[in-house]
Amino acid sequence: MSTELSRVLEWRGRRVAWDRFGSGPPLVFLHGTPWSSALWRPIATALSRRYTVHLWDMPGYGASSKDAEHPVDLGVQGELFADLLHEWGLDRPLVVAHDFGGAVALRARLLHGAEYAALCLVDVVALAPWGSPFFRLVHQHAEVFAQLPDQVHRGVVEAYIATASHRGLRADDLSMLVSPWTGPEGRPAFYRQIAQADEAYTDEIESSYSSLEEPVHIIWGADDAWIPVERAHRLRASIPHASLTVIEGAGHLIQLDAPAELAAELTRWALDADR
Repeated sequence: MSTELSRVLEWRGRRVAWDRFGSGPPLVFLHGTPWSSALWRPIATALSRRYTVHLWDMPGYGASSKDAEHPVDLGVQGELFADLLHEWGLDRPLVVAHDFGGAVALRARLLHGAEYAALCLVDVVALAPWGSPFFRLVHQHAEVFAQLPDQVHRGVVEAYIATASHRGLRADDLSMLVSPWTGPEGRPAFYRQIAQADEAYTDEIESSYSSLEEPVHIIWGADDAWIPVERAHRLRASIPHASLTVIEGAGHLIQLDAPAELAAELTRWALDADR
């Protein structure tokens, strides 16, 4: 199954790769870091039987532009997502967000006028503190890490990504996740996006989570080593009407650790939201 995105649009000097397929009500997926829309592709394909699915790579990730000239921080991504929904003609889509994508969806909704029919937050970055110990180390010393030789860099990224899975990654899945961060464009982009991460982007909106009016559902891997499940319960408490499902045996890469369970939960959520 191809993970390629077939369409491109320009936004403030950035190239945004995206795709749309299926038929039915609109459903938009947001990836996080250091991922791309490829992580969502199998589940998006399954749900495209009932929904018009939209996938996209944030600038700085996947097939979108990775140049050093334009910032790729969460403030930028939130503005872009709100503009993308307008460009796509989507007034109130269903939205599913993972990892940093959660902060992007929440900022677009709370600061930039985006509206959703329902929002599903999957192991998301929404509350401080952020990230694994490695993420915080790279954030503090990104310029040093960016000087690593290619093979050492690849080994570091592979080891880092592997810790996001509870059940262990197949070789082809690990390659799919690592490949965008290799080569003369991908290697500096990997450290750049971590260097631009800042908890201020979620601190700014955290107090507004209780103002969300649309249905909000939270899904979390019980064995998420990057963002512990305790954070899911805190997030649910911040959104009084939110619901929560914890999936056993899944880590932060819940799409690969528990694909059947996640697909079933998203299908149930989407059908409930359509009613």
